[in-house]
Amino acid sequence: MKWPQLVKPWACCTPVILRLTSGTGEDGAPVERAMIETLCSFSEKQKQVLDAERRMVTLEGTLLFPGDIAPDLAELTGTVEIGGRRWNIFRGSRARNPDGTVNFTQLEVM
Repeated sequence: MKWPQLVKPWACCTPVILRLTSGTGEDGAPVERAMIETLCSFSEKQKQVLDAERRMVTLEGTLLFPGDIAPDLAELTGTVEIGGRRWNIFRGSRARNPDGTVNFTQLEVM
C-alpha cells in the first residue's frame, strides 16, 4: 500500500546546507559525517522548551524534508545554514508510516 506523502516536494523551496555530525574525533571535536545541500520547508517561529538539564532553550524554527535525509545516520545532530545564518540542531525526528518507511524528517533548530 502506498502511504500519502505529508511533506510535498513542491512545498520545499528554501535552499539549505546541512552539516550532520556524529561522535567525537581524537581532539574532542564532533566528526562531520555528511554535508547535504537540498531544499526544505522552513518555518521560523520561536518557542521555549526545557532541555535535558532543565534549562530554558529558545527554538528558532522548524525544517521539514520529504523522506529520510540521512538514512545511514541514527542521530540527527549538527548545524543548519540558511541564507548565511547558521543554527544548531536541537532535535531531529523521523515520522514513520505504519509499514516502517520514513514519511518525512523534521529538524528543530536553536
